[in-house]
Amino acid sequence: MSEQSVGASTSRALRPPLLRDEILVGDALDHLAALAPGSIDVAFADPPYNLQLDGDLYRPNQTKVAGVDDAWDRFASFEEYDRFTRRWLGLIRRALKPNGTLWVIGSYHNIFRVGTAVQDTGFWILNDVVWVKTNPMPNFRGRRFTNAHETLIWAVADQSRTDYVFNYRSMKTFNDDLQHRSDWTLPICSGAERLRDAAGAKQHPTQKPEALLNRIILASTRPGDVVLDPFFGTGTTGAVAKRLGRGFVGIERDADYAAIAEERLAGIVPYDDLAQVGSEGRPKRIPFGLLVEAGHVKVGEELVGGRDGPRAQVRVDGSIRSGEHEGSIHKVGAAVRNLSACNGWTFWHVKRNRGDLVLLDDLRQAMRRQMAA
Repeated sequence: MSEQSVGASTSRALRPPLLRDEILVGDALDHLAALAPGSIDVAFADPPYNLQLDGDLYRPNQTKVAGVDDAWDRFASFEEYDRFTRRWLGLIRRALKPNGTLWVIGSYHNIFRVGTAVQDTGFWILNDVVWVKTNPMPNFRGRRFTNAHETLIWAVADQSRTDYVFNYRSMKTFNDDLQHRSDWTLPICSGAERLRDAAGAKQHPTQKPEALLNRIILASTRPGDVVLDPFFGTGTTGAVAKRLGRGFVGIERDADYAAIAEERLAGIVPYDDLAQVGSEGRPKRIPFGLLVEAGHVKVGEELVGGRDGPRAQVRVDGSIRSGEHEGSIHKVGAAVRNLSACNGWTFWHVKRNRGDLVLLDDLRQAMRRQMAA
């Protein structure tokens, strides 16, 4: 549930260039509109849930439950909530880099409406992740199942991009060399991590656990990336981003919450070692024909399989021919070796300089770097 309010006036001047490691106090929509297009790597949004709760909740011992009854979580209608949601989603998509990704969290109250808006705004959903809470708040009225999870949506800004960051190997290592699943079992924020005032009251009703943001940032960013949180609250996203060597931009309407976040962030020290096993992202797909088209491999040039192995000739459409075999670098590579499959990138070489053999895969990696520059 949101750690931030929406609406009200802005207490800092809006500035269009990219800000880094700063909390912007004021209306989320105004500040989002002022961000430089294509300046953000990843956004995490914990928007208002629009709970629309009627009446107070009490425990069996008749003590009152400190639920969310703040004005920022109330909207006049679903239509108003939907308009607001589409507005901030569109502004985040504008601020994201073309291969940037969005994480948004919600409960059954709002996640289905938000999910529709995510798709309508042009995002492409990559995963839905279920955060299973080990210590959820009970259902005190006893009329429903205990709501023990929240749902996260992970989406890329542009469906055509395959080069968004997903540290697959890193997350697999995190999970004891098993593919990391989309169900995450974590406790809610409690204990020493929970921010409280001098009287022991929660300083924010919906503070998220740092472990949740830690997993998101480890999975989908690299050191130095900038993480945007438009509903910043008491700064959980910023605290984790700073500790992991990422930059952050936080937007928070409530000046009191922003002050708590600033104090919290002042005490965060980044880790000395930020290396991950697999901060590789998903590489941009480059077909062999693109290398030929760009002149990195010449039409008519000879390819050598292995070391002094079979020869093949490059043709104008990116196909190759070796004897009676013709087709892709993979298909012909398999045929000349009498195999069912072959990775042509790591089998075929070209001659460079004084006859040195260079793998096609090395040329592909060089082109990737060139395209990313």
